[in-house]
Amino acid sequence: MRQLIINEPFQMVEREVDKPSIEGSHDVLLKITHIGVCGTDTHAFAGEQPFFSYPRVLGHELAAIVEEVGEAVKDIQVGDRATVIPYIHCGECVACRRGQTNCCKSLKVLGVHMNGGMGEYIVVDDSIVITDNAVSGDQLAIVEPLAIGAHAVRRSDLTENDTVLVIGAGPIGLGAARFAKLRGAKTVLMDLNEERLKEGQAWSEADGVIVGSYEVMAQLHEKFNGELPTVVFDATGNQQSMESSFQYVENSGTLVFIGLMKKTITFNDPEFHSKELTLKSSRNATLEDFQTVMNYMQSGAIKQGYVTKKIAFDEAISYFEAKQYNTNKAQIYIK
Repeated sequence: MRQLIINEPFQMVEREVDKPSIEGSHDVLLKITHIGVCGTDTHAFAGEQPFFSYPRVLGHELAAIVEEVGEAVKDIQVGDRATVIPYIHCGECVACRRGQTNCCKSLKVLGVHMNGGMGEYIVVDDSIVITDNAVSGDQLAIVEPLAIGAHAVRRSDLTENDTVLVIGAGPIGLGAARFAKLRGAKTVLMDLNEERLKEGQAWSEADGVIVGSYEVMAQLHEKFNGELPTVVFDATGNQQSMESSFQYVENSGTLVFIGLMKKTITFNDPEFHSKELTLKSSRNATLEDFQTVMNYMQSGAIKQGYVTKKIAFDEAISYFEAKQYNTNKAQIYIK
């Protein structure tokens, strides 16, 4: 079978490997149909991804058809459409015992810590497979990135009485904005790219947008009736943006960092304390968040248009090498 692998930064190649086979009774053989391209993937290609080692097969946003199942697998049938929860957790550490499997102490993520699904087939344990024959392949492949936004919104504990700013109108930020809206909160998107803001507002149905290149505080006061938002999500993974975001939160509000980077974040402690802010990180997602996304998909609350660029498998290497990641969400498909 064909498979793409990064041997070192900026060096992705296609190779021919044996088609994987089922070995364990809980194994599921998946024929991959769609692979989402994530910021994790592009950063790994460029050598900028934390928690990453080479060589590595990318691919953790997956849609597939079930081709074979182990003898102990239940509720998963050959021919089912499926996606995977790419976070392999131990089930025994403190975080897992508390139900926070997304930040397991020994967490391994497909396509990051272990080889992922950027190829024609993959074998995974049935515990991480979710099937849904009512959802198309291109939709199943966006469940994972949307689940990250859903998880961040759930961590924030926001309600319909909150006001929300989402910084970063990329794939993850748009998910956070959409789920904040679905909870009934007034939601505003901020980004430097006006075209991305326009497209992002249409998809997420955000109440407004802010261009982050000028007079941000004035724009915030205008959008939020003289106040600041009570909940702010930063989905940029950008040091300057993350450090600036503290000043955008209203007194007693909550700041959630979804974006991740390698550098150290600093902030002004007197300002932080005087506002009595709550600062949270948000990492990955759990089964509950995947189910939330899929329930919204089934209800029609997740519109088409999230994926803005489709790439044939044969063109994937060229896409990475061109480094033209200005589209909102790219997706590789395999015929």
